[in-house]
Parts: sequence; C-alpha cells; structure tokens
Amino acid sequence: MSTDSTMVGTRRPTISYPAPIGPASLAGAIAAGLALGITELLAGMFERIPSAVASVGSYVVDNSPNFVKDFAISVFGTADKGALAIGTAILAVLIGLVIGRASLHRPWINPASFAAFAVVGIAAAVGQVNASPLLTFFGISAAAVAGWALLRSVLAALQSVDPADHGADDPARRRLLGGMAGAGLAAVAAGGVGRQLIISRSETVRETMALPVPRTTVPPPSSAAILDVPGITPIVVPNNQFYRIDTALVVPRPNLDSWRLSVTGMVDNEVSLSINDLYDMELHERYVTIACVSNRVGGDLVGNAKWTGIRLTEVLDMAGVDPATATQLVPRSVDGWTAGFPTQLAYDGRDPLIAIGMNGEPLPPDHGFPARLIVPGLYGYVSATKWLEEIELTTWDAFDAYWVPKGWAKEGPIKTQSRIDTPRTGELVTGEFVAGGVAWSPELGIAGVEVRAEGGDWQVADVSDPLSDRSWVQWSATLDLERGDHKIQVRAIDGTGTPQTEAVAPVRPDGATGYHTINVTVG
Repeated sequence: MSTDSTMVGTRRPTISYPAPIGPASLAGAIAAGLALGITELLAGMFERIPSAVASVGSYVVDNSPNFVKDFAISVFGTADKGALAIGTAILAVLIGLVIGRASLHRPWINPASFAAFAVVGIAAAVGQVNASPLLTFFGISAAAVAGWALLRSVLAALQSVDPADHGADDPARRRLLGGMAGAGLAAVAAGGVGRQLIISRSETVRETMALPVPRTTVPPPSSAAILDVPGITPIVVPNNQFYRIDTALVVPRPNLDSWRLSVTGMVDNEVSLSINDLYDMELHERYVTIACVSNRVGGDLVGNAKWTGIRLTEVLDMAGVDPATATQLVPRSVDGWTAGFPTQLAYDGRDPLIAIGMNGEPLPPDHGFPARLIVPGLYGYVSATKWLEEIELTTWDAFDAYWVPKGWAKEGPIKTQSRIDTPRTGELVTGEFVAGGVAWSPELGIAGVEVRAEGGDWQVADVSDPLSDRSWVQWSATLDLERGDHKIQVRAIDGTGTPQTEAVAPVRPDGATGYHTINVTVG
C-alpha cells in the first residue's frame, strides 16, 4: 500500500521568504517612532516619568561642543530648542530605518537595539526633576518592548509572504501595509497627545492664577514713550513675541504643590518659600530690558517687558546674607542650570527682582513660570535664571556657573547697543525716508542716539521718553540721500555721555560690540 505525503496527519514545512528591504526598513522606523511616542504619552499621563526625547536632548545640549551651540543659536535663533527636539526624533527614526534593515539577516539586532534605546532613555531621564526612578524604568522599558515587538511581528509577517504574491492586490500585503500605517499613526498620536498633556497640566494651574496688586506700580507707556514709526519694535514686547534662549529642550513645568524656592549656602537661616509665600509678599513692577550674550550686533535676542516680582534683597535679608563673605550668588533652575554674579550687585541699587509676572500676567511657561530672576544690567547667562528653584550663596572662586567652563566670561554686564529696525538691509527706499529702531544700556540709560550714512557726520535722532534707566528707548531719524546704494549706521550714547564703541567684537566671551550697519538702495 502506498503512502501519500500530502495526506492528513502529515506536517507541511514552514517556508521563510526573504523580506523586501524597503518595508523592513520602514518597519524599523515606525517601531522606533512608536517607542518614542509611548514614552511621550507616559510622560504626559504620569508626572514622575520624564520625556525621553527631552531627557536625551537635554543631555545633548549640556554636552555639545561650544561651536555646535553657537551654530544652533546663529542659525535657528529662538527656534533652536524646537529644531533640536525635531532633530532628536528624526535621528531616532533614521536609526530605526537601519535597525529594521539590519534585523532582516541578524534578528538579534532588533532586541539589542531596543534594549540600548531603553538604557539610554532611562539613564538620561532618571536624573530629571521630579523623576521617579522606578516609574521611569518601567515606563521607558515598556516603550522599548513595544518597539521591539512591533518590528519583530512585522518582519515575521514579511518573511511569511511569498515575494511572487507581493502584487498590489495581494490581501496579505494590504493587511500588512495597513497595519504598519496604523502603527505609524499611533506613534504620532501618542507623541502628540503626550506632549499636549504635559503642556495642559501646567497651563491649567497657571490660568487659574492672578497676580496680586503690586505695592509699587508703573504707568502704561505715555505717547511720548512711543514713536509712531512703522516697522519699529514695540516699546514693550508682547509675551508671545519675546525672545527665548535657554538650554531647556522642553519647557520645565514644575508642580506647584511641591515647588519651593530655597535660599541656601552661606546664610544665617536657610529659607524655603512656596508660590503662595511669594504671592503674599510685597510685589513691585519694573520696566526692564534684558538681553542674551549671544545677541549679535543688530540681533533680536533682546527685549523689554514690565516685570512684577519681589525684591531679591528682601528674600536675601530673610536668609541673612553678608555680601562681604558670600561673594557670589548662584541661582539654580529646576533643571539644574546655573547662573552666577557678584552678590554685591544685588545691593548696589539696581533693584533685581524675583519675577513672578510678565506684562501683567503670571510668567508664561516659556519665560520661567513660576519664578525667575531679573537683574538689570546683566546678560541673561549670568543672571536671568528661569524656572528658579534655588539661590545659593557661596564665594566667587568656589563655583563657576553653567556657561563659564564653556568659554564665556564669568562677569556679564550688558553693553550699550543700538539697532536699526527699519528700513531692513537690502530694502529699496525713496530719497527721503525715516529710519528707526531701539537702543539700550540698562542701568546707565540712554542719553541719545545718532545715525550716519557712508561714515559721514553723525545726525542726532529723535528718542522716545525712557520708561526707566533700565529700559530701552525707541529712536527715529529722517534721512535724505541721493539715488544709489548707501551704508547706514547707528550708535547710542549712554547716560554718562559715552558713545557705544565702534570696535567690532564677537559675542564670545562677553557680548558683541560694534555699530549696527545696513545697506539700502535709494530709488
């Protein structure tokens, strides 16, 4: 009796077909995106789990060479954080492409790669503010497992389909591609929902808060303080237009229930203040112009706002500070970023604030909610700490703040500067036209502004009434030039009568100098 090998009871051998490289690479990218999306979703759902994207990106920011940071600021300006966040996500997806392709012939690469993903993410995240090591470990590990499982299942499905059946009408192919598309959408949705949850968690609390009535107030800018020149920067910059430069890849959003501002170090009594404690103290309004040391001549990393806050000296006096011995004040952000300046500057009359309000509302998250430092006359890198958590008193030689070891000067007084806002360089203008802009020298004030063409005689410009010596002014001048190309320059005169320097210097190590110069064509 003969035996038929196809009879019931026999087992057909499993055939594994070579998977196409393109779909395998795409599967790797989607798996990496899904893992990232899940970490972001978990960060939104659980306050004690930090964002893996933000954590890794912050590590990159803190450890990048100086030239990389300078390049990012010069190219992206205030959008450098968004560019880095997007770049981090894109890099992860590109790595996923490679993982997907490599895992076709070396299956061990899939689990090894996602295990590395988990290790890197956990290592970067556990050191973040308010992070729970246990929750962070399980959350990021779960995201990595999800990415591994997705890639494993897709590769197995790809290898189970005969390449001869990979036509457009093949049901198995359509199901597989549909599943991959669904996983991709899930990755995007998880990331988007997670990020929105993180944002709304802080905004919900902030929107219910109202600034108390300050003890001392400043009036709105008068008509004499505002020049009617189209294209000129507002005398008070709206919050949503104010420049932002910091090292935070994702804006910190402290939990106000646990947030405290502490004064520590060389003090008689350490102080710990809640947000309610700060709101109960005497508040003061001040118009103050602040600037980033990375602002190039003619750049826009400078702005003027009405700040509301508590006098820094009042809090220091509560702690008992002796500026003769505690010679350096080190403000520290919730993300660990530090600044540092001589303690005596808090007492020299410039009246620095622990600001809790900006232009009449609680500080926006981008600008330091719930509290930040505003120190007139100092660049932000040595003073203007956002998301303020601690003020440590130490000695000048005992500590170097964040930017000092990276090649920036330890002291950072803002230099007298001026800028041409209108016309723009390269613009075509008529023979007689109005030029205008802003000028600033916080603490010294601005006594005057002058403009000139072709290096000729200086022409005195009209200047707005100053809101304070700590605030910038607007300026304008009517110029009448012949047809052709012209070079226009501006300079400011500070409150002591000293013109800003013509000497050209780069932003590093302590701020750029030189005359802002534009080229226009008179038609």
